[in-house]
Amino acid sequence: MSEFIIGVDLGGTNIKVALFNLDLKLIVEVRKSTEAQNGPAYVLNKIIRIVEDMMGNLNITEESIYCMGMGIPGLLDPYEGKSFFSPNFPGWENIHVVNEMKKKFHFSIFIDNDVRVNLYGEWLYGAGLNSKNLILITLGTGLGSGIVMDGKVMYGETASAGEIGHMNMYREGRPCKCGSSGCLGRYVSAVGMVNTFIEKLNKGRNSIIEEWVNYDNSNIEADMISKAYDLHDNLAIEVMHETGRILGFGLANVINLFNPEIIIVGGGMSLAGDRLLNTVRETINDHALKISSNACSVVQAKLGDCAGMIGAAAYARDKVNNKDLLVTTYSKVAN
Repeated sequence: MSEFIIGVDLGGTNIKVALFNLDLKLIVEVRKSTEAQNGPAYVLNKIIRIVEDMMGNLNITEESIYCMGMGIPGLLDPYEGKSFFSPNFPGWENIHVVNEMKKKFHFSIFIDNDVRVNLYGEWLYGAGLNSKNLILITLGTGLGSGIVMDGKVMYGETASAGEIGHMNMYREGRPCKCGSSGCLGRYVSAVGMVNTFIEKLNKGRNSIIEEWVNYDNSNIEADMISKAYDLHDNLAIEVMHETGRILGFGLANVINLFNPEIIIVGGGMSLAGDRLLNTVRETINDHALKISSNACSVVQAKLGDCAGMIGAAAYARDKVNNKDLLVTTYSKVAN
């Protein structure tokens, strides 16, 4: 009898794997470094070993596993179970993740984009509970996003709907890995905010953070800006508000387009909380359509870095329970 569901959240830094019961109550969780530089075969085999060890330590057989869901970064086809490209994973091109997992496991396995499984987690169990129109953005190395409209997750023709991070904010701005420039994510992600901070230091500005990193700007991290903000560091306050204002303009466009009732901000940068979000809200209030913006709340994610594991497990469970809801075609991706 099947009793358990596995949720996997594959990140550029860590692989996070959790075992849940059928009601999504956590049984055990394991985290290991990804070591993406060793290539896709190494990473996938590492996931397999983590799952095998987890099952072995708990004396769980394959027959006890109902299904497994996996959040995979980058462009993929969730119906075929194939990942086409992941920018932070060397050599990760046209990897059939489900087939590779099936070489070892015989239970049902499903994949989706890592941000969308975070969306499932926050929608079903976190800050978006009971909402029918919501958007999740994750602020980390870049800006990822997922969208629920009228109670359904948006996928789009090539399963790449919701690339809010690549909304063009500046005609000639910072170059982006997508091939364009001036993308929103290049300014409001953790990396983007740190780059803004360093640019200002290079122009002669000063901050207490310089002492913290022994005047080696390459060691500056986003959470330092929050700490300096609380110590009334003028540059930290300026950069935090500037970042919030740019994000606010971007989300004003998103509100005008999608009319959500809630925007959830997750990822490492969300820990900045109201230091960042108050400026975001003020900018939205000044620039988004009034009826739409008045109906929309901007809130911090609730599940933290567990959202991906929870969401991946919930996604897989729902796919098994509602097979008719599986994506039927992503022909343009495959071509």
